[in-house]
Amino acid sequence: MSERKALLILHGKQAMNEDVRAAVQGMRERGWQLDVRLTWEGGDAQRLVHEALAAGYPQLIAGGGDGTLRDVVHAMADADSDASLVLLPLGTANDFARAAGIPLEPQAALALLEGEATSIDLGEVGGEVFLNMGTGGFGSQVTANTSEDLKKVLGAAAYLFTGLSRFSELSAASVSLQGPDFHWQGELLALGIGNGRQAGGGHELCPEALVDDGLLDISILPAPQEVVGTLRDLLSGGLGLDSMFIRARLPWVEVKGSQGLDINLDGEPLQGESLRFRVLPGALRVHMPAGSPLLSRRG
Repeated sequence: MSERKALLILHGKQAMNEDVRAAVQGMRERGWQLDVRLTWEGGDAQRLVHEALAAGYPQLIAGGGDGTLRDVVHAMADADSDASLVLLPLGTANDFARAAGIPLEPQAALALLEGEATSIDLGEVGGEVFLNMGTGGFGSQVTANTSEDLKKVLGAAAYLFTGLSRFSELSAASVSLQGPDFHWQGELLALGIGNGRQAGGGHELCPEALVDDGLLDISILPAPQEVVGTLRDLLSGGLGLDSMFIRARLPWVEVKGSQGLDINLDGEPLQGESLRFRVLPGALRVHMPAGSPLLSRRG
């Protein structure tokens, strides 16, 4: 077991979260030196990661929503450190955490510090590292257009509400995808390039994705008229569309759009005419729960 010393990088708006404060105190009572630093503005998470690694912390904790987790993961991957990471999910969707089986209760999440860390893959596109998924098409429009106020009121259901309310605006995107022994071209409604399995508040675009297989899962929902007519069932949790997806597992894939690409990358918008996604095998050591569905070896 590594030295019982860790630094929690916590989103500033969670500073008075009583459950988090109690969980931190509980770990200290168990003999951990658990220090806390708060983010206040853009760039703070990256700076705090570099300071923590320079100070010799063997374990870091990312506490917050998708943005905080993304920034901490990106900074740790850039640093190429042996330090390990615990995810403390405090956002609205918590898509990666839910798929991985990471507890949403702070005390249980922090307890993962006492388990072994596992090397997991990350994704990379255009110099940007991602933990969970890149999405395109209608699903990414829903995520980008879901207001913060609505998320506060409805939680993850806000994504569903936005999707249904914007149904009349649905349009297909014309793209091509090229990877090793794989090519697809046409119009699509949704695209998922996943290290994790779900995005947008629970939409499981890549249901078989694993984070330790050295591959990205590709899921394409084509846009023939009959699929458009049943998208409402998809957004409302209905079954029947899964067989319409085209899926592949690839170490890299290049995506091109005739009218440009709008990708949502772990909550961060990304645009371009041609984007090359690739997997970074075993790029980060993360404390995953025993038996996590995202691990090929669940022992």
